[in-house]
Amino acid sequence: MAVMRIFPVLFAALLAGVPLSGSAVPYTVRLGLERVVLDAPLGFIDTTDLASPRLQDLAATLTSDANRVLLFALTDSDMRRFTLGDQIEARRYAIAITAKGLERERVSSEVFGALVADSRRDLGKQVEVKDLVSFLESQPIGKPHLLAELSSAPTVASVLQAMRLPPLPGSTFWESSKPQYQVSTTTLLLVRGKALRVGVYSLYDGPADLDWLKATTLRWVADLQRLNR
Repeated sequence: MAVMRIFPVLFAALLAGVPLSGSAVPYTVRLGLERVVLDAPLGFIDTTDLASPRLQDLAATLTSDANRVLLFALTDSDMRRFTLGDQIEARRYAIAITAKGLERERVSSEVFGALVADSRRDLGKQVEVKDLVSFLESQPIGKPHLLAELSSAPTVASVLQAMRLPPLPGSTFWESSKPQYQVSTTTLLLVRGKALRVGVYSLYDGPADLDWLKATTLRWVADLQRLNR
């Protein structure tokens, strides 16, 4: 699965004073003739309903023009900062997209399987590492690495990846020399005959971030499947 290279630095300069659209609740998105139900992961708020051109433009840059952004979510704490006009941390965020070319088509299990197989070929070999930071320090900046497969089923395929981030632009020498690492999950999901790609992202400080990422992803995917039965 091609990784969406979303770096926290993209959010560092975001300031706004827009109100929240309300508490997070499931909502429907029309894809062709079908309505798909979406909801942000627990602890996140979807931003796509906010009247903020900068957030909308930013969400559109997180994937290619061939995809449609269905959901772009920040953590509750970052959303509070955003509405107060403070800088957000963007340590963690989530996104859901779908391919525009398949938006109006009903995706069969066979077509979905082919999408998973194509994405799987882009991942490369899975790496086994005992010390993730030491491993990433030896790798090129911005190169994603497959750490594990979280799910592999006829309607869901989920993987865990990690990469070393580039230095933050405009930072001090000390800040720019401080390494940063990102861990993420990418999940292909077939619901109501539609193929979705959902991703959860976190900066990496230690194993607890991996535990959080896995639990959040599995819970979010299960919630989306339940909402779309």
